[in-house]
Amino acid sequence: MAGALLLAVVWVFVLRWVPDVELGRIQQRSGVVIITGPNRSDLLRGFAPAAAAALAFLLVFGLVGGWILAGRMLAPLNRIAEAARTAANGSLSHRIRLPGRGDEFRELADVFDAMLDRLEAHVAEQQRFAANASHELRTPLAISKALLDAARDDPAGDRGELVERLQTINTRAIDLTEALLLLGRADRKTFTREVVDLSLLAEEAAETLLPHAEKRRITLDVTGGKAQILGSAELVLRMVSNLVQNAIVHNLPAGGTVTVHTESRDDESVLRVENTGRPVPPDLLPTITEPFQRGTQRIRTDEHAGVGLGLAIVHSIVRAHDGALDLTPRPAGGLRATIRFPGATRGDLPVTGEISGGRPAGGLRLR
Repeated sequence: MAGALLLAVVWVFVLRWVPDVELGRIQQRSGVVIITGPNRSDLLRGFAPAAAAALAFLLVFGLVGGWILAGRMLAPLNRIAEAARTAANGSLSHRIRLPGRGDEFRELADVFDAMLDRLEAHVAEQQRFAANASHELRTPLAISKALLDAARDDPAGDRGELVERLQTINTRAIDLTEALLLLGRADRKTFTREVVDLSLLAEEAAETLLPHAEKRRITLDVTGGKAQILGSAELVLRMVSNLVQNAIVHNLPAGGTVTVHTESRDDESVLRVENTGRPVPPDLLPTITEPFQRGTQRIRTDEHAGVGLGLAIVHSIVRAHDGALDLTPRPAGGLRATIRFPGATRGDLPVTGEISGGRPAGGLRLR
């Protein structure tokens, strides 16, 4: 097309000015020799074959060169497509690792590799979660079966003790099932959002867990001011309760402290829960929020042993509310959990029910 356009330009702007009459090559008038050039037919006969040959060469050269260039330029897309097919077949360990300069293809390949990394980690986490959940749910059922078999083999045994032990095991199985359902609900983000005040939920959670703190002789401090976010009051209350209970359980044997602080700054609302206790190894923090992960020196065997989903539920609820969870060990021992949520604006839904309003700046000290 470019060659045809060039020929048309030559015809319009050059050849049309050349006369199409037969002129002598040499004319002599009054002793003056006049040499005339070729006419239009001569130019066409000399120019057309050369132009056709040049166009044919350019066509072949353009097709071959374009095919080679396109193959070279699109080779990264072939590698990306191959990686996508491999991932679609179930293998998430393959990576592109495209070499070369940082162009658009390199950026696309790096983004795809990062996506595969996150996807592989997520799938591995879900597989561990499913295996651990199956084990945790199978354990109480196996114990119940063993107790019933023992009672059947010994009809004269203590029925009251059997019923009490079965009730304990059944309660643990129910707690685990409810925790799994809550975790799935938070992950799906299927909840109604409203404006809730973290300070009021912190007070409610502290008052609920106060008997547990008094039993362990732990001081429970609630400080700070109003901090409103947009989310589910039920889920956020469960999140705060899990954090406070975790801080109470994993504390000093006696005389420890738990501090719950809420505040609003810039465009975010902050909840911070920190407790005294044994030093927490830094290498434990990356896995402490995974389901059923109980770190070294953090396993409890008392009535508040839990089901291993406390911080996993906290992490899931935080993500469902577009927040960020930061766990850092305290230098003197214990753990500091800081959660940052996007703050609720005036244009958001009004605060409803018992969570309306807020409390003045200051603190509530519970023992």
